[in-house]
Amino acid sequence: MPTGKPIIMRNNKYILFPKAHDLRMRVANFFNYIKGEYHTELLPFKPAAKSPPEMREQKVWDREPQPPTLSGLAHHLGFESLQAFITYEQNGHYAHILRRARLQIEAEYEKQLSTQPATGAIFALKSLGWMEKQAEKDHAFASAASSIKIEIVTTGPTPATAEQEVILL
Repeated sequence: MPTGKPIIMRNNKYILFPKAHDLRMRVANFFNYIKGEYHTELLPFKPAAKSPPEMREQKVWDREPQPPTLSGLAHHLGFESLQAFITYEQNGHYAHILRRARLQIEAEYEKQLSTQPATGAIFALKSLGWMEKQAEKDHAFASAASSIKIEIVTTGPTPATAEQEVILL
């Protein structure tokens, strides 16, 4: 559970934040924090090889942007472990706010699927519970194949085993 916060029980659910608004604000602060901080400066910009440099306003990062992660969110909210975060997300009084924050993190990883390479986003989404469609189909086929009984039934005359057994009419 979050460190340094009073834990209150109400209707057999843990309340770590006195108001839902407090939790919503902390989640919003997390998503604003990971955007990073920058300021703009007038820096020389040289558009072509032979042209003189011109001054343009450019971003200078004070704090680089960070990718959204569940463990980062849990740490920012004050949880002592990811498991404590997940437990509160399942049983907490304001669990719906954490589920929405998880959905926002998943949406950020989904956006990264259209970029190359997307292996990091695929790994993150799989760790969040996503499954590939092909894996689901393979699993369904394997379970269906294990329940199929194959039996060879012969009908009609038996085939000839040698050329001498064949009689032409």
